[in-house]
Amino acid sequence: MNKVAIVTGGSSGMGEATVKELEKRGWHVAPMARSKTPFKGDVSNDADCRRVAKAVLDKWGRIDALVNSAGTTKFVGHADLEGLSAADFEAIFRINLIGPFQMIRACAPALKASKGCIVNVSSVASILGTGSSIAYAASKAALDTMSFSLARALGPEIRVNIVAPGYVRTAWQVAAHGAAGAEELERKFAERAPLKAAPEAQDVAEAIAWLVEGARRVTGEIIYIDGGMHIASPR
Repeated sequence: MNKVAIVTGGSSGMGEATVKELEKRGWHVAPMARSKTPFKGDVSNDADCRRVAKAVLDKWGRIDALVNSAGTTKFVGHADLEGLSAADFEAIFRINLIGPFQMIRACAPALKASKGCIVNVSSVASILGTGSSIAYAASKAALDTMSFSLARALGPEIRVNIVAPGYVRTAWQVAAHGAAGAEELERKFAERAPLKAAPEAQDVAEAIAWLVEGARRVTGEIIYIDGGMHIASPR
């Protein structure tokens, strides 16, 4: 019987790469996004989360994996304290933290029944305090901590793990910085990373696939997919 996964943010970037990787491995995959998908929904809306979970169960009868890849940010220099409002923080946390919690809550009964797995997509910014904005880094740090709590609370039936990419050049980055700007950011990241390379969306997708298909004794873990940036020395 084919296993079933829900991938939020599944219409672009790392989410889309994960959808394709799991489908290639024989999974049924429901890509959830605010547009461009039959499983349309907004993770910040609890009713949408519950509706999509039910739709997947109605279609395939099970949920074996949930990948929380949907995310948002606002690009603000970290020294620009006036660049972020309370509303900015709330909007980012609604998608990056509350959204994953709501999806997990909606899928938990089915995941318990299948002894499934959850993978939350975080960022190396969660420990380095870097990234597109302070609010973004803080939201990912909160996601990491929530994941640890849930790994303890949902075991032994459900494993909960985290993948934390470094800079990944996606359509999101290109839209924010332009093609040349995104390429330059990738180059600078690679210069500092011990492996002298920035990760690609496919690298993230393959790590997620390993966590949901194997890793049967792994929970509460962070896998950094960042070319070693999290251990890079300051320069």
